[in-house]
Amino acid sequence: MQISFTLNGRPTSVDVAPSMLVTELLREHLNLTGTHIGCDTSQCGACVVHLNGAPVKSCTLLAPALDGATLLTIEGLQGAPGSNRLHPMQEAFRENHGLQCGFCTPGMVMTAVALAQDKGVLTEAEVRHGLEGNICRCTGYQNIVVSVMAGAAAMHAANAGE
Repeated sequence: MQISFTLNGRPTSVDVAPSMLVTELLREHLNLTGTHIGCDTSQCGACVVHLNGAPVKSCTLLAPALDGATLLTIEGLQGAPGSNRLHPMQEAFRENHGLQCGFCTPGMVMTAVALAQDKGVLTEAEVRHGLEGNICRCTGYQNIVVSVMAGAAAMHAANAGE
C-alpha cells in the first residue's frame, strides 16, 4: 500500500507492506539509520521518533500508521532553521558528555526534546522520570540527566528569545 506523510519537514510517499514497522521503513527503505533498533519490544527507547509531535517507539509502530502524519527523526532535528547547527539538546549532550557508545543517544535526545517541549526547564527528578522508557547500557545516567537539563534550559532560553 502507498502512504504519504511528512518526514523531517518534507512530503514523502512510499509503498509499504501492511506489517512493516516504522523502524524497518526508516532504516532499510529510506536510509535513515539514526533511529536505532535495540530490542524490538519497545523496552529500550533507542528507536524513539516524534509522530505528530509526540515521542513514540517506532519498533512497535506499523508504517501504515504514518499515512497523513508528520514524522520527525533524529536526522530532522536541527538548530535554527536553515543552519547546520546542532539542536540545543544535541549540543547539550555533546558539551556535557551525555553519551558513551552513542547507541541509545538518538532515542534519548528525541525523548528529551519532547520532554523539554512539554515541560520547559526541567528538574533532575522530572528528567529521571521522563527518561524511564529509555535504557543506556554503558553510562550511569548522571551525564545524560545533566545534558537533558542543560538542553531543556537552552531550548527554553531560545524560545524566550523568539
